[in-house]
This record gives sequence, structure tokens and C-alpha cells, in this order.
Amino acid sequence: MFQSQRKILPLIVLVLIALATCVAALLTSETRIPSVGTVKTVGVEAFWDINCTSTVTEIDWGLVEPGDYVNATIYLRNKGNAPITLYLDTENWSPSNASNYITLSWDYAGQTVGPGTVLKVGLTLTVSSNITGIMNFTFDIIIAGIG
Repeated sequence: MFQSQRKILPLIVLVLIALATCVAALLTSETRIPSVGTVKTVGVEAFWDINCTSTVTEIDWGLVEPGDYVNATIYLRNKGNAPITLYLDTENWSPSNASNYITLSWDYAGQTVGPGTVLKVGLTLTVSSNITGIMNFTFDIIIAGIG
């Protein structure tokens, strides 16, 4: 009897490890929040690269967790013929209360952007550690050039 128990014990240990891994994955996936921001521009164009060949239409922030912050770098080009100042805003949050827990900021310092000039900009999405009841979210990112 002792010998058959020795053969079964490793199998039981493997099953328990597999179950623990599955439970951990399920718990982790419930706290991770899928997120996408649709980029809308006025007076500027948004690109993924400095050569302005790959247009930004949305930013997939990935799976974020409470307390996370995620960075994205984009390049903005003044498509007008006059200098502009840039403005950032968000709207159309879904669910609407997501904006109570999630913020978007950037490192743009307010400098004037000349016609045709390309400016590298860092965006940061910050998720409050107190976020509750939100399983996924979307929102519009508005970047406007006013001149």
C-alpha cells in the first residue's frame, strides 16, 4: 500500500499546483482592465513614428490594473500654416464613471508648434488604486492645435 501511495503523491502535487495556477490566473484576470482610447485630432496629425508614416487612430493601453500607469509616445505634426498651441482633453468615457478613476496626462509643456513641425509627446494613463466595478473602458482622446 505504501508504494502505491508514493506513486500517487506526485500526481496529487501536480494537480494541486495546476489548480493553484488556474485560480491565480482567474483572480489576476478579474483585476486587469482592458482599455482603449480613440484618438481624435483637430489642427494636428498624430503618428506613431517621427517620420509621420504610421497614423495613430487609437491607443490600446493593454490590460491595466488598479494603481497602474501606462505610457505611450506619439508624434504630433502641425498640419496648418500658422503656429499653434496644443490642448488635450478626454470625452465619451464608457462606462461614464471610469473618468472618476482614470486620468490621462501628457508631458507637453505648452510651447508653440510651428507649421509642419513634428513634436514628440508622452501620454500617461493613470488608474486609481481605488477603482471598482469597471471591467473594461473606452474613451476618446482629443488633441487640438489652436492658433
